[in-house]
Amino acid sequence: MQHSDRQMNQMIIVCSDAVGETAEAVAKATLRQFSSEGVRIKRYGHLRTEDEIASIVKEAAGCGGFIAYTLVQPELREMMREEAVRRGVRAVDVMGPMMQAYIDSFGTFPKRQPGLLHSMDDNYFRRMEAIEFAVRYDDGKDARGLAEAQIVLVGVSRTSKTPLSIFLSHKGYKVANLPLLPEVKPPLELRSEPGKLIVGLTMQPQRMQEVRSERLKALGLPPAAAYASYDRIQAEVDYARGLMEQLSCPVIDVTNRAIEETAGIIIGMLNEIA
Repeated sequence: MQHSDRQMNQMIIVCSDAVGETAEAVAKATLRQFSSEGVRIKRYGHLRTEDEIASIVKEAAGCGGFIAYTLVQPELREMMREEAVRRGVRAVDVMGPMMQAYIDSFGTFPKRQPGLLHSMDDNYFRRMEAIEFAVRYDDGKDARGLAEAQIVLVGVSRTSKTPLSIFLSHKGYKVANLPLLPEVKPPLELRSEPGKLIVGLTMQPQRMQEVRSERLKALGLPPAAAYASYDRIQAEVDYARGLMEQLSCPVIDVTNRAIEETAGIIIGMLNEIA
């Protein structure tokens, strides 16, 4: 009966002088390789003292579990090793071997600053949030995005607004874009505000006609549609130019520019107003 109770209370304790997400992720990945019903993970983060380490090792010894840790402070790592040996607890240093391999291979030493891995995670989640934002507010789907965005791209159809929005979102910027049509009045949310950059995108009408004709062909539509007529394109470009002048926003001609080049120009503009 006692053996059964102990099985039901099997535990992996993960701990860190940062958040502990790295050690927990490794522990969860390990559990998925076993029939691990009854095994649970308990996490301790932001450890700062040797007393905390001693208490955790004592807890692991009491439940018959083991410890997975990411400790970058040398004194805490040494305390963990000593206490684990003293109490007969297995303790897995998740980062230690990798850090030692780096030292041995490249001859440099770690910063010993807790939380650096978590800051990388924060950057990752920031990018994911920006990508979701760009998709949600693509092509003027919801005018609220124009008010919340860091960067707003405006231009007539086929000026690379969507691919540029997605590219910039992968850099962590919240981007919304709005197609400009002479028949549609711009929403009130399209206005300049401190910290927000509105950028107009334009293209030479002849090149735009080629791009739109190819688009119609890809959709199986007749190339003679008004969408690809030169007069219609010229009217749209003229309207867009007038609106951009009203907004006093910078304008980029994307006729012969790669997405990466245009994005670099926009990021430079944003940095100037930041």
